[in-house]
Amino acid sequence: MDIEPLAETIRTDFLVIGAGVAGMRAAIELAGAGDVLVVAKDSLEESSSEYAQGGIAVALSDEDDVSLHEADTLAAGDGLCEPAAVRVLVSEGPPRIEELIQWGAEFDRDGSKLLFAREGAHSRSRVLHSHGDSTGREIARTLYRRAASLPGVRFEGFTAVVDLLIDEGRVAGALILDARRGRLLAVLARATLLATGGLGRVYSDTTNPDVATGDGVAMAWRAGAVISDIEFVQFHPTALHVEGAPRFLLSEALRGEGAILLNSAGERFMPRYHPMAELAPRDVVSRAIVSEMRRENAPHVWLDISGRGPDFVRKRFPRIHSTCLAFGFDLDRQPAPVCPAAHYAMGGVWTDLDGRTTLEGLWSAGEAACTGVHGANRLASNSLLEGVVFGARAGRSMRETALPAPVRFSPPRPLSVPGLTLGELRSMAMHSAGIIRSGETLAELLQRLENTPSESVPALDRDPLERANTRTVLELIARCALARQESRGAHHRTDFPEKSALFEAHSWLVADFPEVQFKSRSFR
Repeated sequence: MDIEPLAETIRTDFLVIGAGVAGMRAAIELAGAGDVLVVAKDSLEESSSEYAQGGIAVALSDEDDVSLHEADTLAAGDGLCEPAAVRVLVSEGPPRIEELIQWGAEFDRDGSKLLFAREGAHSRSRVLHSHGDSTGREIARTLYRRAASLPGVRFEGFTAVVDLLIDEGRVAGALILDARRGRLLAVLARATLLATGGLGRVYSDTTNPDVATGDGVAMAWRAGAVISDIEFVQFHPTALHVEGAPRFLLSEALRGEGAILLNSAGERFMPRYHPMAELAPRDVVSRAIVSEMRRENAPHVWLDISGRGPDFVRKRFPRIHSTCLAFGFDLDRQPAPVCPAAHYAMGGVWTDLDGRTTLEGLWSAGEAACTGVHGANRLASNSLLEGVVFGARAGRSMRETALPAPVRFSPPRPLSVPGLTLGELRSMAMHSAGIIRSGETLAELLQRLENTPSESVPALDRDPLERANTRTVLELIARCALARQESRGAHHRTDFPEKSALFEAHSWLVADFPEVQFKSRSFR
């Protein structure tokens, strides 16, 4: 990579890449142990956490128990959840939520009691919401306010990370792009955290914000870290489908409150596909919708909650109601057109229970990481909980085990940018590595990516960086999806429609080993 514009080197104790829930929670844990620099690719408010409507799942009600939350999470993960990670999530979740409340987070209540909602594949009502459908925004706001009040924590927005810096096998920090000044800076740190969020923008239909291009996975891969379970991409079943408009998420909580799905003929179809109907696991609902769309040759199906009566949605889900109304659909009185959209990545950078990756000096937390907690299919509303629980654990581990500051770094490899636009890459992903896959289409995708010329381009704006990262992540998804010759959770193969005991293991990819491996997890 051409680092000619490199003007200066910045030193900090801890570098946190990403300003969502996981990154902010880690920064709070790191405060007081040294200088903490939190960098965000866009504004500090533009993260997947901000878009999380459905809520945060936690066993805090009198009718619930952590063992029930654990069982539901394991069941949704379709045989691939790491039990130790699930136990950490559900047992440390309650104290983390109580902590948020102490810091000022405002969750919806019925009088003085917390109000818990039911969502798909949950056996109990255990999902907390804030302002109806703005839970992620409220938690992010609370964590930012807390982090900003602590000594030694500072933030830089509009600062994309180009690549990790390496010093003799150890991650020494990162090369960052200061987009407002058009220059590259080297940031050296004792410990670096990847909390870059998801990869939904690899696909053309997604609920994710523009920043979610899998940057953390791509840069960790280039640095030599292990990537695991990246083939499991969860598609949210119900994103608002309006031609030419972004795919706005219509929360699973709508179906928890009684919304039903109708095909183009106005028929309710989910009872034909699963006993839990609209409350079936997300992968089941998404595939059912796609099947109905193909059978009816329709671009979408319909989500109908009008039976709850006038003003129910406006009061319970104000953000969803106002957005749909702006596009001409009053959910209190009529159904809205919906289709599945890429929503959440179960896989990512392999970590142990404390966020440590396979590279010294590098941690990861939140959606960019893969602890195995979600298995093959994330349980609804476990993602925000994952961010606060594992963000705190990663921050604590960084604080306690970080080595002395590095003094040098090796120049990163040139950034290989494909001769394809982001739109072309995203269409390829949706067509060949989306909800329904086959060995033939995956092999064709990999062949096309291999045959597309690339060139080394200075990363002085986001476009070449995002094209390079999107291409890398798409290749990783396709390679692992092709190697997993079965259907499990969010991964469905038409040529291997059943689960196989041979693949009750986690995919592993590392840059210096060409083949996808399948292994049981073992935590260091």
